Amino acid sequence: MRTDLRPPGVLLFTSATPSLIAASEGEGGFHAPSITDFFPPAILFEGTPFQIDRIWIIRVLATVVLLSVFIVAARRAKLVPGRFQNVIELILDFVRVQVAEQILGKNDAKKFLPMLTTIFLTILAFNLTGLVPGLNLAGSSRIGLPIVLALWVFATYWWVGISKHGLGTYLKNNLFPPGIPPFVYLIVTPIELLQILIIRPASLAIRLAANMIAGHIMLVLCFAATHFFFLEAAPAMKALGFLSLAGGFAFTAFELLVAGLQAYIFALLAAVYISLSLEEEH
Repeated sequence: MRTDLRPPGVLLFTSATPSLIAASEGEGGFHAPSITDFFPPAILFEGTPFQIDRIWIIRVLATVVLLSVFIVAARRAKLVPGRFQNVIELILDFVRVQVAEQILGKNDAKKFLPMLTTIFLTILAFNLTGLVPGLNLAGSSRIGLPIVLALWVFATYWWVGISKHGLGTYLKNNLFPPGIPPFVYLIVTPIELLQILIIRPASLAIRLAANMIAGHIMLVLCFAATHFFFLEAAPAMKALGFLSLAGGFAFTAFELLVAGLQAYIFALLAAVYISLSLEEEH
């Protein structure tokens, strides 16, 4: 007979992850999180390119919520803003001032502000789903979404550079930096080519996904350990459950910070790469 071992409050933040499901279904022992947490079973269309799983649903929900918030904010906008409108305007002003205008200047910032704002808000919303009870996975923790956003940035800074300078001048500015001896170009030019083709977009995607994966694993590790210490460990070890539970809440607060920080870094680097493409030479 199956006995439900799920204590109130412990699995709240880690529900529906494979590691905790195994523990709650009575398999016993400590079940550490693994990479399989990010590849949940298919819900619909299994084995097809249109397979729908839990992360897919999380992304859809985050998108709907994000769009709903801003539609409501736009429809309720007033000359004298209330608290809700103030929060929305604060977020938008943060991207405009601290990212777009600071890196690109006021003139160029206007052109790219919609893109940078979309990137920031999308990543922020998808990152925060990892802290929502019942969802518990960041929509950005699987590499597909970060790759799509990174390719958007990649296509934009190439398009901007070629549009302003022409293909030849753009490549010359990037591949042959001025002020260095010509023979050094044998080393520098391949590195610069790799940077604008691979390193920039790859670093954007990998940094975002890796941080969200690491955060999820740490949270599940803490709460899975809490579950084990409280319900399965020897009496002498049960007190350790309070330490792992405290660690879980501490990592939850830290992940909240990381969610915002990663959205900021991604948008900031996107602005930096666009700015480099706009420069005459660097």
